[in-house]
This record gives sequence, structure tokens and C-alpha cells, in this order.
Amino acid sequence: MIDSNIIDRLRRIAGNENVLAAREDLLAYSYDATNTWKHAPDVVVLPVNVAQVSEILRLASENRVPVTPRGGGTNVSGGSVPIKGGIVLCTTRLDRIIEINRANLHAVVEPGVVLQDFNTALARQGLFFPPDPQSFAGCTMGGVVAENSGGPSCLKYGVTRQYVLGLEVVLADGTVVKLGGLTPKNRTGYELAMLFTGSEGTLGVISRIILRLLPAPKASRTIVAAFDDVATAGETVSSIIAGSVLPSKVEFVDNWTFEKFRGLLPDETLDSSQVILLIQVDGLPETVEAETQLVEATCQQNTPWIKVAVDSTEAERYWQARRAHFSDISSRAHTIVNEDVSVPRDKIAEFIRLSQESARRHDVPISFAGHVGDGNFHPVVLTDNRDREHYQRALMCVDEIIETALSLGGVLSGEHGIGLEKQRFLKKALDPAAINIMKKIKDVLDPLHILNPGKIWEEDSKIPLNPFRVNPSG
Repeated sequence: MIDSNIIDRLRRIAGNENVLAAREDLLAYSYDATNTWKHAPDVVVLPVNVAQVSEILRLASENRVPVTPRGGGTNVSGGSVPIKGGIVLCTTRLDRIIEINRANLHAVVEPGVVLQDFNTALARQGLFFPPDPQSFAGCTMGGVVAENSGGPSCLKYGVTRQYVLGLEVVLADGTVVKLGGLTPKNRTGYELAMLFTGSEGTLGVISRIILRLLPAPKASRTIVAAFDDVATAGETVSSIIAGSVLPSKVEFVDNWTFEKFRGLLPDETLDSSQVILLIQVDGLPETVEAETQLVEATCQQNTPWIKVAVDSTEAERYWQARRAHFSDISSRAHTIVNEDVSVPRDKIAEFIRLSQESARRHDVPISFAGHVGDGNFHPVVLTDNRDREHYQRALMCVDEIIETALSLGGVLSGEHGIGLEKQRFLKKALDPAAINIMKKIKDVLDPLHILNPGKIWEEDSKIPLNPFRVNPSG
């Protein structure tokens, strides 16, 4: 527990209405979108301006109080779980869209802006921010940057780091630093803004974001193709891209969630297929039509069942079915373990085959979905953490899946981050010298290790506070 005097000082900084200390409030900030990790903070603070953020961090630094930055809490790595207690610094009341500049194709936003609200504001001006994590309805822009978020559109357009022009960041000691600027070309020293993009709240608290924008595509088409085996679907994706078409999205769902497609696709197709690919091409109307024909022709070489959505309304029904995958799978088990790995495209079929073998060996159900166009997969193992024996088998299966991805030349995380979930694999995934450099950067920017302690790598905290605790019963 932190001293009550510190809570009183937090109230003087942020106002009584922006400091939460009741038990029910603390419980609401004790978990994220995983169901594996849980730990309550001692207090929650919701600052409304950067000056308050600075004062909160200065106070925390002076008293060696851990601070866990948090946005919408939609992350699935345990990254916003305050495992050392202390302060949750929630940025959701820093929620202004400060500027959308159509002429310069940039926007300035605060970290608490919800991504969907940002997209809605951009659409009114014919603009486009490509990163589109599935949590877009609740995730905030600070989290999008801190996690270097991806999503389906990143195959063609890239991930968040390609769109960060500048940041305002508050360091652990309360120092406010401005990085980058308004121009897409900026070769002025080290790319410090990139240090904080994907840093998972361990280096500073993002208080303002400058983003590069794109004009919204003039047209798009969605193609749906069903396949009777995984390998053929994977080969089709490689053939499409090798054939000079770069779709904006290529998504994969397996037959675990085909029920969401009932009424959209023929029952006989769903009953006989194992994989559905959803493919979107976008751009100028004439380009979209030509690329749609090329995608159709490539798919026809490997499957007889292909359909092109007749309009945007029909296309949206398919994409809604894809977005429902996670919630649909979640409803099928008391506990799910949702993983996030990326493998080279030519290893997709092998990765799925080996993962399925692991699931059979451990006798646990497994489902797959993912952004197959860039090899980013989300295998989901279904289990029940009240049944310790089954839960342990599920975790062993998940560990083997991660090991498989690494052995195939893949990476530990495509977009969810490391957080608490994957620390034990970091030494296998990164050069030891690279980990050492990261730790030195952490020491420079957060010498007392008060910012999101215990995340990314296992460490001996420099703050003598609550021990690491996990509630395995969710």
C-alpha cells in the first residue's frame, strides 16, 4: 500500500473527481483483455492535461511509487495490469482531437482519443489512418502507439510506426519532451519518437501524438474464397502477392467460427471447407476492378468457391463475421489463451500443421484466425483455468506454438507486444546484446524503474513494493 499522504497529494494535483481509491474502482483497473493476469493498483489517477501528468510522475519518482500507464485496457499481453500495485495513470480523459490538417495530411491527438472516434472524424474529411486493430471500438491512440498496433490493413499500409511523425512524452521524473515534428521527412539526430512507439509504457507516458494521414481509398472490393485445406489457402495468398497484387487485407478464419458466415455463404460450402479467406483490394476504381479480376483468377486455380461482394454493405457483413471471431471463440470456453505470432508467408501451412499436432498431443481444442497476408496469426487455445490439469496442458501447447513460430523464422509477437505474456521467450527471440541495449535505454530514461515495472522482461525491481502476483483463477 502507498502512503495515504501520496493519495492526498494526487487529489490536489488532479482533483478529487479524477482520483479513484474505492475497492470497486481499483478492481476495474486490475486486469486487461487477457484473463490470465490480475492485480489491483493502490490508486487510479485520470489526469486531464500534460501538466498534471508531469506532476504525478514527479511525485511518483520522488517516492519510488510504481506507475502503470493505461488507456482503454484492451491490450492482450498483460501490459496494463499493475502487477506492482502503485498508481494506474489512465489517459482516457486526455481525449481531444486537437487538429486534422487535410493540406499537410497530419493530425494531432491526445492519447485518450478512441481509435473509432478518430476514424469517424477522419472519414468526414476523406482521410484515412490505416492501422486497424480489432479493438478499434475501445482502444485509445496512446495505446495504439505504445503497442505499435497493426491489424488487417497493415499488409499494404504498414503498422503504426509508419504513421508517427512526432510525440510529446512525459518521462519518469516528470520531464516533458517533444520529439519529431509535422513533416514526413525528418533526419535530425536519432529517431527518438520511435523509441516510445512500441515501448509498452515502460519508457514514458505519451501525452500528445502527431500522425501522418493518407487520403481515403476511392474504391474497394472484397473477395471471399473457401478452401478445403490450409496449405492450399496459404499457397493462394503467396500466389496473389507474387502476381503483383498487394491487397489491403487478407484475413484467415478456420471452421471453428464458420457459424458466423451462415446466411452469407452456402451451407454446403461451409460444411465442406476448412478455411475462409477474406481479401480486400482498394485504390482507384479502375485499379480495383483489374486487381479483383486477378485475385479471382488466382483463387480459381485452387478452389471452385469464390464470391465477390456486390457492394459495401455485403462486404461489411463478411468483415463483421471476421471481427466476431474473438468474441465467438471466447463464448465457447471459460478460458481462452489468445496468442500472437508472425511467421514467413511460405511457412504458414507448416506452422498451422505443427500447431494442430501440438494441440492433439496435449488434447486441447485450438482455433486459428489471423492477418495471413503478412503471416501474423492468432492461434487460440480453449481451456478452463478452474481445471488445473487441463489448463496446464493448454499452456504447454501454447509454449510449443510459440517455439514453433520461432523455429520457422518467425517472431515472438506481431502486434500484441510482450507485456507479461511472453517474457520467458525473450532470450530465445532476441540477441542478448539487443536485450542489454534495451535495458540500458530503460536505465537512462527510467533509472528507478517506476514505469510499468515487470513488463517486457523479467527484472529485479528497484522499488521495494508489492511482489509479483498472478491470480491464475482469472
